[in-house]
Parts: sequence; C-alpha cells; structure tokens
Amino acid sequence: MRYFITLSYDGTRFHGWQIQPNGISVQEELQRALSLLLRQDVAVTGAGRTDTGVHARMMVAHFDVAELPMDCRQLAYKLNKLLPQDVAIQQVEPVADDMHARFSAVARTYHYYLHTVKSPFLRQYSCELHYPLDFQKMNEAAAMLTAYDDFGAFCKSHADVKTTLCRVTKAELRQTGDHEWLFEITANRFLRNMVRAVVGTLVEVGRGRLSLDDFRRGVEGRRRTEAGESMPAHALFLERIDY
Repeated sequence: MRYFITLSYDGTRFHGWQIQPNGISVQEELQRALSLLLRQDVAVTGAGRTDTGVHARMMVAHFDVAELPMDCRQLAYKLNKLLPQDVAIQQVEPVADDMHARFSAVARTYHYYLHTVKSPFLRQYSCELHYPLDFQKMNEAAAMLTAYDDFGAFCKSHADVKTTLCRVTKAELRQTGDHEWLFEITANRFLRNMVRAVVGTLVEVGRGRLSLDDFRRGVEGRRRTEAGESMPAHALFLERIDY
C-alpha cells in the first residue's frame, strides 16, 4: 500500500529536505520516526527539495508498506509525538499505487516575505530591506515571467538539471501590512534556487538598477550572471502542492 504524508516544517536548523551526508534533514527525521513506529526500514519520497533554511507550510511525501499496524490518524498522532517540534504532520492517507509525491504533483506555490522597517517579530521569517522599492515596477516585471518557459537565468550555477524549462502560471507581489510584502509564484516545477534568484532580480528592478527591458533581456538571455543575487533562505516558504 502507498500512503501520502502531508507535513510542515520550520527549516531553520535543517540542511534542507533531502538527506545529506554531513547535516540533518527533514527527510532523515521523518524516515527515522516512521521506521521506528512501523518496526521496519521505511523510505520516504518527497514532492521536491527545499534548500538549507527554507521552510514548508505544506510538504507531501509518500511511503510504501505492506500493512499499517495502526490507523492513519493514530500514525499521524504518534509521528507528531516522536518528531521534533519544528516538524508537524497534518495527515497520513492511503492513495492509489500509481500516485507519486513528486511526479503526480501538477503545481507548486512558493511565498517569499519582505518587510521594509526593522521588526523583532519578522526577522526570522521575512527579509528586511532598508532601501526604497518601486513595487509597481516589480510587479510589472513579475508578470512577464508567465510569458516564458525557460528559466536558466534563475537556476543555480552548475546545478545538475536536465532541463531549465518550467511553466509559471502566477507571479505577483502583494502588500500584506503597512511595511510588509509577499511574493507568490506558482509553477509546475522549480529549479534549484529559482525563487530566491527571481526575488533578487525583482529587487534590482524595484531599486531602479534594472529596467523592465533589462529584466526581459535577462530572462531571455538565460544566463545566471544576468540576473540578480539570490535572496536569503529564511524568508522562503513552500506554501502549497497541488495534485
């Protein structure tokens, strides 16, 4: 039987989702807890990877076992008791054998948080910027992303990817407070470091360092050197996965 686990986590102390040889990961913590409760070696496959320090309000993973020794609600409860405080299970549910946490997903949504005044309450999960930004221009640039399908300009240099093609269906900034902003982007897939590189390039537009034509040429040029710097990881959340 195949089961989906829906979970969330604070990525601050993790070296990303994927198991690492020299660092703690969310996948490792989940596999250890599942294997202990089910009394067998259990491998989990995630819907994707999040980098070091990146958070997830919704991550989905699947695992296969011949038979659960308890019902799904009880397993979720016991996992939450066993896992550390920065990882939370929302539900465990049986799915069809051909459902795959990664390949069956049709869309993923990320949020990146920005604020423009010092705040002791935002600093852990939002990026503080101290210079004026033209958010209207940034939104005009963001809207251009839905017209392109190759995002090599925003892919981490030397990343091991077979293709830099993605289908972005939404990209916009919206104000969520007096000095707080949220960037939301939805696509069928994302490249490594893509969202943080997109936000960094939009910030360059907002500061007046790049024009809208510069932004367009950068996307079309598909070279990482033509895009802005990658933004800090702590303000990025994997928000939603659609199946």
